[in-house]
Amino acid sequence: MHSAANKTVVPARQPLGAVAYAQICRRIITLEYTPGAILDEKELMADLGLGRTPIREALLRLAGEGWIETQPNRSAVVPPITIQATRAVFEAMRVLELGVAGLAVHQQIDRQLEEMHAATIPVQEAIVAGDTLGMVEANHTFHLAYARCAMNDFLFRACADVRNQAKRLSFLSYASEVGVSRSLAEHYDSVVSEHEAIIDALLERDEERLKELLLQHIATFQRRIVAYISS
Repeated sequence: MHSAANKTVVPARQPLGAVAYAQICRRIITLEYTPGAILDEKELMADLGLGRTPIREALLRLAGEGWIETQPNRSAVVPPITIQATRAVFEAMRVLELGVAGLAVHQQIDRQLEEMHAATIPVQEAIVAGDTLGMVEANHTFHLAYARCAMNDFLFRACADVRNQAKRLSFLSYASEVGVSRSLAEHYDSVVSEHEAIIDALLERDEERLKELLLQHIATFQRRIVAYISS
């Protein structure tokens, strides 16, 4: 008779629709599916080795979350990266993340600060490994942990939605040497140091400093994206 300790735990298989969603999302973030590209169902089936039903499930979810735009002929298009859309993302990011700051400094956030500290490690590891997508995901994890500091589910969901939409922009920011004053290596260093400074401001309950840091952090991100679009 085998003991429970000797049993092998087999991870549950993800539904195929979720697999399709994750794969398409990754290819949109990394610009493998380029801005403005038409996502044809048959081509997606061939690319991903999946059937029509999971592809359609994924496309419905992606459309609902703003990752793709649907056309009258029922085709799906990867949204273009435009100055107007980019400006809207950063405007929303500033409003929401400054709102988090105003609440976070009055909350008991020990667990959230631990999550933020923990998230800085994979950011640094991804930088060393040259893993651009890893940087995007680790940075996203850091900012979601920050959003939880508000202790407000509505605000958290709004921040998560905007940060999801910013993932393509993050990939561009981390992957491209663009015509700005900082090199890519310097940009990586600034991301890490700014994350650490945000944590310190939260620890000190310094709302004014925290808001200054957030605005600086967002402005650096925005300048790189505007320089890319304008180049």
